[in-house]
Amino acid sequence: MTTGTASSRAPEKEHAAGKMSATAYVAMRRNILDNVWTVGFQATEIEISEMLGMSRTPVREALMRLQQEGLIKVTPRHGMRVLPVSPDDMKQIYQILTSLESTAAELVAARGLSAEELKPLKRASEAMDEALAADDLDAWARADEQFHTHLLDLCGNEMLRGVVLNFWDRAHRARMVTLRIRPKPVNSTKEHGALVSAIRKGDVAKAGAVQRAHRERAGEELLGLLTRLGLSAL
Repeated sequence: MTTGTASSRAPEKEHAAGKMSATAYVAMRRNILDNVWTVGFQATEIEISEMLGMSRTPVREALMRLQQEGLIKVTPRHGMRVLPVSPDDMKQIYQILTSLESTAAELVAARGLSAEELKPLKRASEAMDEALAADDLDAWARADEQFHTHLLDLCGNEMLRGVVLNFWDRAHRARMVTLRIRPKPVNSTKEHGALVSAIRKGDVAKAGAVQRAHRERAGEELLGLLTRLGLSAL
């Protein structure tokens, strides 16, 4: 009986361990992407375990995942170090975002959605305007991300949505680094308005073109800033 009970509990322990590892991964990744842990930040497994209030095993597993993503470098007995944002990586990521988000915009326009269904895009665009008027760049960045997320939610292609959101997370880190040193983002708000207008009219070609131009402009601006800052400054 004892053996059977222990055996039945094994899957439960594995499930719990998997949840702890996932929790550690999400928390650490968010710290890096939001620049809470800035480039060059270093910490040992023990220090991170204490920060997160969990054992070293899930932390170690999470560190391996983050290293595979190129966000950190793990050195035995020395812990991990947050790696810099690479302009080359961002260039490739923005090429992907430009292509796939343009496709998403076309898909949304082709669906003939109602004004009610398009309300999330309108609300996010209005929130961006309000944030700019209040000079609240953090609120603007949140509203901008909500706009792009809603666009993906409405495109009707879950695979495309998943791929874009993965790369969007990576781009988020670079955007937060440059948020306060780039020109006031009035162009993004205007471009979002033009995109919503094209979608409402069901103009597939224009929706794709507007989104492509928006991403190309934003990408060039971001890459220019990253290059001028230099990797050591990130």
